[in-house]
Amino acid sequence: MTTPILNMRFLQTTRGKIVTALRRGARTVEDLARSLGLTDNAVRAHLSTLERDGLVRAEGVRRGPGAGKPATLYEVPRDVEPLFSRAYAPVLGALLDELAEELPAERRVNVMRAVGRRLAAGLGRPTGEPPEARAQAAVALLNALGGDAQLEEHEDKLVIRGAGCPLSAATSRRPEVCRAVEALLTEVVGSPVRECCAHGDRPRCCFDVLGEDYQRKPPTAA
Repeated sequence: MTTPILNMRFLQTTRGKIVTALRRGARTVEDLARSLGLTDNAVRAHLSTLERDGLVRAEGVRRGPGAGKPATLYEVPRDVEPLFSRAYAPVLGALLDELAEELPAERRVNVMRAVGRRLAAGLGRPTGEPPEARAQAAVALLNALGGDAQLEEHEDKLVIRGAGCPLSAATSRRPEVCRAVEALLTEVVGSPVRECCAHGDRPRCCFDVLGEDYQRKPPTAA
């Protein structure tokens, strides 16, 4: 799935207008062509691209009068709706500010760790996999959440390092949020992970992978 950014520029395009129309209710090719002033073939071409990108799907048919072929109905899948929202970052920021006023620092960190463990609970941890495979699974998870991370092998340890932060809107002001990711990655890796992120205006992820399974052993002398 190669979903485009659902910003105002996209929504002003023909495909964006089709998506906007389908958010209001399922429609056929003919419905869309009539409302947007396009040909049926033009609408079908746009729908094909939008289906490929996962933004719309065929869902059911509408049967008209007579014995003609029923018309396919298209809709925006429910799991696409969150991509339109710009509310998550400000709501999360306000929630964290409220927690900061209500809870002492140590308690906030513990809450964040509990959040990370809760996030991991439904994922399942790789079992029977070698340590580095579990570390790679943690990197893949971080990237799936919107990070840009890779696994670095140093002389004495493994490090998960990201070029950005998927929660930068929160971690730039509330670094304790990184503890949620720390706990999440710890569960996936199956060994302690220690947060060493860079905070500030442009946060960057960094997590040391600890535990005996992940300790780099010096080469033996010949």
